[in-house]
Amino acid sequence: MLAFSLFDLIALIFFFGAWSIYALTMEWTAHGRAGLNSRMNNYRTAWMQRMLERDMRMVDAQIMASLQNGAAFFASTSLIAIGGALTILRSSEEFLTVASSLPFGIVVTRVQWDAKAIGLAVILVYAFFKFAWAYRLFNYVAILLGATPPHTQKDTPQAARHVRRTAEMFASAGRHFNRGQRAFFFALGYLGWFVGPWALLATTMAIVAVMYYRQFASDSRHAVRDD
Repeated sequence: MLAFSLFDLIALIFFFGAWSIYALTMEWTAHGRAGLNSRMNNYRTAWMQRMLERDMRMVDAQIMASLQNGAAFFASTSLIAIGGALTILRSSEEFLTVASSLPFGIVVTRVQWDAKAIGLAVILVYAFFKFAWAYRLFNYVAILLGATPPHTQKDTPQAARHVRRTAEMFASAGRHFNRGQRAFFFALGYLGWFVGPWALLATTMAIVAVMYYRQFASDSRHAVRDD
């Protein structure tokens, strides 16, 4: 049996509860729609509308390529991180020896350590799937960009529908990319559980506080406060 303490289970429930509540708040509430991520969706739509009016669209293609490269980078990083989590799982004895010699003295059995390592790997696998899907969606957006009607047809109903569907696909790609990044951040908070339940509670609250600040009180949020 894993024999985790009640406090461990409470801390783990708090971790996943905080993740779920934060995600639901950002994506499904009016408060979340005032955040930086949601505000940037407005600019995705504005970009598609401006792009429709341009005759030459090379700059749009270059920006799209940079977004695709960003998603590909994070997907590749996720695979490396998964490998690191599996290394922790494979080398449990070595890590436990090092952990027990640290000043704060981590006390944990090998089975518990392995269970924690598997949990970390699962979170990183989730992040990989989100980044990989976001990359694929960015490819779809690039295809839709290529299918955009010429600027001479910018006032037609067909062009308006195309801009709307492209913006919606763009927003979906950004949403999945954001979910992948959120998983990365919470994976950092999850590392606190390797120290103990108190550390997991502290790192979870710290991660939520940092992400909330960036969404609602950061300089980047203030830059789009009047849109």
